[in-house]
Amino acid sequence: MQVSVETTTGLERQLTVVVPADRVDNDVAKRVQQTARTVRLDGFRPGKVPVKVVKKRYGQGIRQEVIGEVVQQSFYEAIEQENLTPAGGPNVEFKTDKEGEDFAYTATFEVYPEIALADFSSVEIEKNSAEVKDADLDQMIDTLQKQQAAYEEADKAAAEGDQLNIDFEGTIDGEAFDGGTATGMDLVLGSNTMIPGFETALEGVKAGEEKEVNVTFPEEYHAENLKGKDAKFSVKVNKVSVQVLPELNEEFFAKFGIAENSVENFKVEVRKNMERELKQALKSKLKEAVFGKLVEVNAIDVPAALIDGEIDAMRRQAIQQFGGADANIDPNMLPKEMFSEQAEKRVKVGLLVSEVVKANELKVDDDRVRATVEEQAATYQEPQEVIDWYYSNQEMLNQIQNLVLEDQVLDLLLESAKVSETELSYEDAIKPAAPAAEEVEEA
Repeated sequence: MQVSVETTTGLERQLTVVVPADRVDNDVAKRVQQTARTVRLDGFRPGKVPVKVVKKRYGQGIRQEVIGEVVQQSFYEAIEQENLTPAGGPNVEFKTDKEGEDFAYTATFEVYPEIALADFSSVEIEKNSAEVKDADLDQMIDTLQKQQAAYEEADKAAAEGDQLNIDFEGTIDGEAFDGGTATGMDLVLGSNTMIPGFETALEGVKAGEEKEVNVTFPEEYHAENLKGKDAKFSVKVNKVSVQVLPELNEEFFAKFGIAENSVENFKVEVRKNMERELKQALKSKLKEAVFGKLVEVNAIDVPAALIDGEIDAMRRQAIQQFGGADANIDPNMLPKEMFSEQAEKRVKVGLLVSEVVKANELKVDDDRVRATVEEQAATYQEPQEVIDWYYSNQEMLNQIQNLVLEDQVLDLLLESAKVSETELSYEDAIKPAAPAAEEVEEA
């Protein structure tokens, strides 16, 4: 077998493989003979069909089948011989394919980049810190109460936080438009559910009143035909209701899966959850910062095949995140360009993290794996059952091991970088580290 390699552009390689004729022709002949022993044809007894007849009728199909197997086998032999690591499947094109002649084909594919890691000692990293203060805890409990709040009808002028039940009809230049009419809709003032100016204009109204509201649709509004348009809404107020917060009692605690019988014990559990969330948020921000710098100081080419694979994964995640999986929505409906930048960064991070692992001969720390599993299991009612489940499910355990190895890379990079610490409020600390979620929601 003859093999030659050509670098076409960047990471793309073109492999030309020439396979001796007898390797293909002999395999075809053997397959024809095997077929002759088993094929059934009218006018011939089973097993007595002449080889010439079988070859004439089935020879072309058999040859294509053999060629497929030869390409697969010879391709892997060739990349091993040339010490190449494809980053995706090859695009195969036949050059010669005739009986009695050497079979030749070209395989075009991308390879993984060769990476020489840059010095990380001069990199500056800002590490955030925060803590859950009493005011943060009080705010969280207030939020939890509002999530379970009820509304009671009241004879009063509407204010922020009150719920209105309204009918409305919107017009632009005197003409009604799609989506501009509703009947019996509940609206909490201050929820920013409606376009800017709509809710504030209804503050002070009472049940039974009617009011005209003049607003302008934002320039970034999702409906093209409404962007920047002035609109008039005729609003009728059916009912004004005030928010009534639930009491902090056992019934309320049970709604959050906390079996506590006192406010103080409830606060302890809520604080634990907040501290867990804060720890994860700070870690995510730090990882985003460190790996972002890792990409910044290491300029590498990225195989397009890997980026395309990551885009497909991100599309599926987006569909699942927003409930599209149950509706059988095709992920390919989401524009590729929307994910390309983030996908490329993810692929770069993955390649560079793998290189750090290899260069430093890192091995996963089993003790840290155990600690991570126990930490995740602690949020469940039966932690030991969760721990046992992880260690009996190799796929899930592999995910934890990969996370821990990633954390070990993070620690290694921090040891060599210049790290400064900045204190954040709890609210700022738990905000997402990356804007990807906003981009997905926009889609």
